[in-house]
Amino acid sequence: MKSAFWKTATFLILFSLILINGNHPAAQAAAAPALQQGSANGDVWDLQFRLRLAGFYQMPLDGLYGANTTAAVSRFQANYGLTADGKVGAQTWTALKKYSLNQHELDILAKVIYSEARGESYEGQVAVGAVVMNRLQSGLYGDSIEDIVFQPGAFTAVADGQYNLTPDSTAYWAAQDAVRGWDPTGDALYYFNPKTATSKWIWSRPQTVQIGNHIFAK
Repeated sequence: MKSAFWKTATFLILFSLILINGNHPAAQAAAAPALQQGSANGDVWDLQFRLRLAGFYQMPLDGLYGANTTAAVSRFQANYGLTADGKVGAQTWTALKKYSLNQHELDILAKVIYSEARGESYEGQVAVGAVVMNRLQSGLYGDSIEDIVFQPGAFTAVADGQYNLTPDSTAYWAAQDAVRGWDPTGDALYYFNPKTATSKWIWSRPQTVQIGNHIFAK
């Protein structure tokens, strides 16, 4: 009995370590759930929202991975150089998280746009969103919108609390256009107001364009 107990205890410890290290298939599935036609769960809702936001899916969000979702996935995959098999595995999830947002992430982007650029033209608001998306796609500032937006010192509106203002519909439209690829900035990774900027470093960055009160730079 004692031997059986220790065998069981050892197995449970090893199983726990595997889960912690993320090497167990269950952990891998949680990180990148494999989806295909016939799937029906919360991850399908997330997938459909991302595809619709990015302009690849126009049908209602229903959480059912049917023919329309399969076709939308295939279009997304073809657009970003992936095998267009209509199935969502690790590579497709990586691309989706790089070039699209879920509802929570869209809310964050709209809040950044509203708090940083609500007094700017519509193009100027899209431009701020484009900088955030450019940072996400560069991979240099983090793997998620949260990493980018909440990096200490990255955005003035986060530091001074204006980020907590409620964004209007214009900010959401600007966020959607930025996600769909409208970039008035010329691939900029930074922006600043020349009337208030005090950082010598930001002035040293190669400038791409000025839109309203913001200069955009790489």
